[in-house]
Amino acid sequence: MVNDFVKIKCKDCGNEQIGFRRAATTVTCHVCGSTLITPRGGVGDIKGEVLEVVG
Repeated sequence: MVNDFVKIKCKDCGNEQIGFRRAATTVTCHVCGSTLITPRGGVGDIKGEVLEVVG
């Protein structure tokens, strides 16, 4: 699949990390543990700021 990875900025600490936007499990920030992506049976609910689409 093309464009399924996104770079997300954590709204709590500002950390930037790449996540799979069709995640089957909750994606959390590696620094503060805040939820970045919540699964919804397709494209997840992205809680942080999407900075760019990767891949």
